[in-house]
Amino acid sequence: MEKPATEITDLFEDFVRDAAFPCVGAKSALNKGQMHFVVADDIRSAWDDLRIWPKIASLANSYRNDPVLFQTLVVIFRNNGPLSERRFERAVWDRLQSLSDKDDWLGQTVDPRISSDPDDPHFAVSFGGEAFFVVGLHPNASRPARRFSYPVMVFNLHDQFEQLRSEGRYDPLRDTILKRDEALAGTINPMLAQHGDASAARQYSGRRVEDGWVCPFSRKGAAS
Repeated sequence: MEKPATEITDLFEDFVRDAAFPCVGAKSALNKGQMHFVVADDIRSAWDDLRIWPKIASLANSYRNDPVLFQTLVVIFRNNGPLSERRFERAVWDRLQSLSDKDDWLGQTVDPRISSDPDDPHFAVSFGGEAFFVVGLHPNASRPARRFSYPVMVFNLHDQFEQLRSEGRYDPLRDTILKRDEALAGTINPMLAQHGDASAARQYSGRRVEDGWVCPFSRKGAAS
């Protein structure tokens, strides 16, 4: 029997509240009541994209009007059939490509503060005129911090990282998360690079990508 949406979101909230969960930013968003949810059907399908996009754009707009830190949108997909890390990665980028195409079709411009080129160190995806960093979680993730019972895409506003950096809070927060993640997994996450050193696209799905990996994403209407 399919779980109701509220039960699925409750599971994710419990996952974030767990003492071992390393991302203190997510904990802050949840504790402040600023973690928003969409429960969709299947990450491999575009069926819910026209329901997901307005929620992302709404977060972009509300943040632009009132840039309060630690806001996030969590999209959880009910269909949790087995996906390998590669298949999950493919599904994440399929969803981002579809959502990005809709963003362009609806006349939204790319956030000028970032690059739409996934090879650029300043890459981010843009929706509703705001840049986002996306975190994928799923049952078969190799890193325990990315291992949840349903496929998930978390949309974090890129400007929040810039706010934290300007306040001198970004590096201490990042160091805390890295240490907590290492304590949970037993090893340092090899995919986490400093912002500006390598494209964050390599981090989105959570898979440890190989040298020469090519991101399957292209923003329509954006300059290369």
